[in-house]
Amino acid sequence: MALLRPPVLLLALVVSELHGLPWFINVSESQGPGAILYSFPINCTSYVPTLELLSVQPPTTFFNPPSLNRQQKTYMAMVTLSSSARLDALAVNHYRLQLRLTCGKKVLEAPLSVNVHRDPGYSPCAGQFANPGGEIIQVREMVTPGAQLYTLLLPGLQLQRAQLSINSAQDPPYFPGPFSINGQGWLLAPSQGLKGHAPKVFPLEVLVSFGQNQSCHRMLKVKVLPDPSSQISFLGQAPNVTILEDLAPGSNVVQVRARGLDVRYEILSPVPCPLFSIGREDGVVRTTAPLELAPAGGVAVTRLQVKAYERRRPWASADLDVTVNVRSVNRWPPRCLPAMLVTEIPETTPVGTVLKTFTCTDPDSAGSPLDYELQFHSPPGPASLCLRGRALEVPSPTYRPMCWVLQDMKVNATLDCDTPGACFQHAASILVLDGGHPPMTSEVPVLVMVTPVNEFSPACVPRTFRIREDAGPHTLLGSVVGTDKDYPHNSIEYYISGGPTTFSVDRLSGEVHLLGSLDYELQTLYRLTVLVTDHSQDQHPTQRRSGSCTITIEVEDVNDYAPKCQPPFQELTIYAPLGHSVEVTKVSCWVPQEPQRRAFSYSIVGGNSQSRFSLQGPILVHKSITWGPHWPEQPHTYELLIRVADAGPSIPHLSTTATVIVHLIPWSTSTVTTRTHRSPVPSVMTPLLVTDVEAFWQPEPWFVVVLTVTSALFLLALGWLFNRLFQGLVQMLQTPSKSAQALLLNSIQGTEESIEGFTEAPRTEMPRAPSSVVSLHFDGRAQDSVPSPPPVHLSSGTGREYLFNTLTGARRWL
Repeated sequence: MALLRPPVLLLALVVSELHGLPWFINVSESQGPGAILYSFPINCTSYVPTLELLSVQPPTTFFNPPSLNRQQKTYMAMVTLSSSARLDALAVNHYRLQLRLTCGKKVLEAPLSVNVHRDPGYSPCAGQFANPGGEIIQVREMVTPGAQLYTLLLPGLQLQRAQLSINSAQDPPYFPGPFSINGQGWLLAPSQGLKGHAPKVFPLEVLVSFGQNQSCHRMLKVKVLPDPSSQISFLGQAPNVTILEDLAPGSNVVQVRARGLDVRYEILSPVPCPLFSIGREDGVVRTTAPLELAPAGGVAVTRLQVKAYERRRPWASADLDVTVNVRSVNRWPPRCLPAMLVTEIPETTPVGTVLKTFTCTDPDSAGSPLDYELQFHSPPGPASLCLRGRALEVPSPTYRPMCWVLQDMKVNATLDCDTPGACFQHAASILVLDGGHPPMTSEVPVLVMVTPVNEFSPACVPRTFRIREDAGPHTLLGSVVGTDKDYPHNSIEYYISGGPTTFSVDRLSGEVHLLGSLDYELQTLYRLTVLVTDHSQDQHPTQRRSGSCTITIEVEDVNDYAPKCQPPFQELTIYAPLGHSVEVTKVSCWVPQEPQRRAFSYSIVGGNSQSRFSLQGPILVHKSITWGPHWPEQPHTYELLIRVADAGPSIPHLSTTATVIVHLIPWSTSTVTTRTHRSPVPSVMTPLLVTDVEAFWQPEPWFVVVLTVTSALFLLALGWLFNRLFQGLVQMLQTPSKSAQALLLNSIQGTEESIEGFTEAPRTEMPRAPSSVVSLHFDGRAQDSVPSPPPVHLSSGTGREYLFNTLTGARRWL
């Protein structure tokens, strides 16, 4: 009864300050591994306490041993869930934990009840069946076929209408048959039973579907245990052996062994077994007939089901599958038709073109696959041909390694005869290998003759040659260089297409020679079209290609004629003023045969004593001199020789000489005026040009400015005057009404003046009439009449003279 008392009272006997355990604790089934179920303090001040978990009912590993952690003067105990904990209220809703507390010599045991309650939001798949490592169930191999092995559908899942199915594969021969789950959630054994499958473990992936689109995948493992009534079982795994077909009858294949008392062996399948047998006592599998694979098809692989049983209890048995692989033995190498491949192809054969087809068979096993390997001899390396199975071809340029085709010999894209040594002949061998044991090989020689093809047209680079016009025949101007991508690259001939016959080109070397004479004055530029034609670059000699280019020949000018001067002889008389340079004459020279040539050099080569003359281009100038000892007081004659030579790039530079006789007369008075006159010369000489110098006046710059400004002001004043006269003329030609108004004004003016004269009053000047009246033309003159003395009034005559206009009647008093 002491164990049933509350833990608080029991612990009070051991520690001074007691913190007891509750009778019950409630936890949710959703609590996972490592969750703390309950913690409580323990006061054991004098000793180091220990807390143990003695037992759990029902037995389970869901609870960890309690832990103690010291906190100052007390210890804190905790009860937690283990890593394998999977609480399920529908499976187990109450656990009883028996705890033992030791403090010094005092020992106390107390129970702790754990109630597991349902969690509505907790998935039913999280129970014991949901162990990540998979739930393992153990069954005997002698279980009845179709018997119930395990209950998967728990009560909670039935309420949710859960559906269970096995998703994993259950393929033979490992599985004896499929496991199944019925509507009540029971896992059923295969209909074939599990006999002979100990100690296999069958993994089953179970899909649980429940609720609205809710499901989970869980793993269930079925471990088959041997029957305890008979411990017979085979040693080791199912054997898989390979033998040769030439194995003699009665030869050992493999031996199987089983554990048991007085074990016997027999072959269950195939029955009958014509090729193999097994020793009833030793378990040795032997051959019973020759193994010929060629005539007997389908015997390459044989599966034997061997049974081991106890002689006294035949029902205690075990089965084992033995696999025997029969491999054929090579007696003959592969045979190929044709035995040798010889062909000739042009280098432009398209990629993938089939060259030759050959067929190989294995006499030992008709229809068996063969392997093919291409080996190059000349040139080495797979640069030109490629083998695909039994097909020899040429791969694309981006595929360089050896390739494999079926039964055709094809051309490689790298097949090219335009490089030295890359064409003409390719020698190779095709090795045909069978898959027998030992492997045997046949060799098919391959000889491919590649013929060149003239693929490209030759070409040459346009060039420009220069030659002097005085070059002689057969002069070498240069060479035309032609290029051709086809091999050999120098098989080119040169020709001139049309054009002048002045030049020729060597047919083989391309050298250009001059045949005739040149004349720069007739033609300065020649253009020749050179044809380049290849040869000996194709299998057919008539297949030739041509190209062309243009060469330009520039003729360089060479001086042929000396310049001529007109006139070649001159005689001049000049006056040399003091301090002034005088232009004597201009030498005019040219080349009649080459009028375009204008560049000459001039120099005085004779007669220039005291260096009194110089040349400014073609102009002869007498230098200015000052008064001094060198001033000539008497006339002097100079005979000057002027050399005129070519000054251009053309060579040689030819020259001529012009003669100029200058009569120099000193002149010191600036008022003397000379005149130019020509003196006759003898008939053998050309006329002589004589130049006289006249003095002239040159005003100062400021005077020119003043004269220009004055002239401008004068012209402005003259323009204004003409404008005023024109305006007066226009006003005079206006209408007669204006003239009448002017006449009236004149009458009034005359009356007023007469009154002024009669009364002898001080004279007052009346306002003038308009300018239009004043400017009228008066062509008559008269005197106002004087009547007998009447009373004085304004309209009486005055006797004064006046001017009048006979057309308008206008008058003006004088």
